[in-house]
Amino acid sequence: MRLSLPALLLLAFPVLLSAQDTRQVTEPVIPTACVTLPAQLTSVGHTLAEADENKPDTARIQKAIDHCAKGQGVLLQTSGKADAFLSGPLELRSGVTLIVGKGVTLYASRDPLAYELQGQSGKIISAKESAGIHCGTITENGHACLPLIAVQNVRDSAVMGEGVIDGRGGEKLIGYNYTWWELAEAARKGGRQQAPRLVVADYADNFTLYKITLKNSPNFHVTYNHGNGFTVWGLKIDTPQRGARNTDGVDPGNGSKNITITHSWIRTGDDNVAIKGGGEGIRNMTVSHSHFYWGHGMSIGSETDGGVSAIRVEDLSLDGPDNGIRIKSNGSRGGLTQDVVYDDVCVRNSPNPITLDTGYTAAGTVQGDHPPTMRQVTLHNVRVSGGGKITFNGYDAKHRIATTLDGVLLTDPAAGYRYLLQHSDLTLGPGAINLQLPAGEDSTIAGKPASGQPEGCAEKFLPFPQDSSHP
Repeated sequence: MRLSLPALLLLAFPVLLSAQDTRQVTEPVIPTACVTLPAQLTSVGHTLAEADENKPDTARIQKAIDHCAKGQGVLLQTSGKADAFLSGPLELRSGVTLIVGKGVTLYASRDPLAYELQGQSGKIISAKESAGIHCGTITENGHACLPLIAVQNVRDSAVMGEGVIDGRGGEKLIGYNYTWWELAEAARKGGRQQAPRLVVADYADNFTLYKITLKNSPNFHVTYNHGNGFTVWGLKIDTPQRGARNTDGVDPGNGSKNITITHSWIRTGDDNVAIKGGGEGIRNMTVSHSHFYWGHGMSIGSETDGGVSAIRVEDLSLDGPDNGIRIKSNGSRGGLTQDVVYDDVCVRNSPNPITLDTGYTAAGTVQGDHPPTMRQVTLHNVRVSGGGKITFNGYDAKHRIATTLDGVLLTDPAAGYRYLLQHSDLTLGPGAINLQLPAGEDSTIAGKPASGQPEGCAEKFLPFPQDSSHP
């Protein structure tokens, strides 16, 4: 029998999660509503009617948040056939929860002016042609767009509920003949697309995402920086596999610690989770009991210059991602990544099921003044199927990769696997290993692994849960 999302969460309720996150993390509870806002708009298919695009709910939602008592929440609720809200940027307050009720979709405005930090939006233009930094354009650098939900300089805030927040990244911007994602594709030629993120939390201790579904963000879905205590439980992120560039799922980083992502389902157009170690670095994080689908994998990096440490990834399935287990960096943004453990992880049908790479080319330069080092990285009880390339690519003789492989097994060793091994030191065992590792360049392989057969992963590869509240 296949269990639904609510059933799985109920089973998990009495379980106390305690891993590298130093907090004792238990399932969150949706608070009492201080006010209930009834929907006034009705979805047409999976969007809004054009006539409703000039009827934003931003002001009444923000007013309710501003006047809500700490420890309570603002509930967005259906009203008859009305099931939709339309909003531009919102700001959460300390102790206040935004609750998106079952059956409700909170649609992000398609108007780039709504998110504008400076001036007025314009057409897609090149970095050289741009006279300023405006939301909805391509510029050389900088950030010009407010997020849909800002969680900044507050504590004990949350976004919860069984409803949906839709960033509408694949819909045309108002007044322009392109989408946020088309803007991102155009930026491949040079420059930075100015597009809003869905949730940006900065200096937000004890922030929580619970049961909410996020989809179609114009850019990253969730970022979390400079915070102590971030809980993600029962999150669903659902965005297309292709054509949704830079739509990372959850990106914790820069000065953050004590983070747990658990019982969640993520499929998106970029990294499913990307642990960012730039700036002040990141430490004490757990990813557990979750399922990732298409995307760029369970990633660390590419920024590691501030240090990444005390990371645990436990009971995770990665089904069909471009990358599976992935630590990526390069010589322009590298630092020390250490004390990282992957335990009970299943990867299938990934071109790159295991990748530890210091030659990441998509950001920064491969050679530089900040070379990366990876050490005390352990892969325990990891099972791979479907072929692909397994990479341990250290930077140079001084900046190496040191990894323990303990029970790392290919369930179909004849499926066609390739290997890259250089500037790396691998220790095998005591669990069984059946990788056919080459001698490699400037590399060592030590240890005496046991022999054995891999356990199956069939029970881990569950289908992405259907949205029962939006038939």
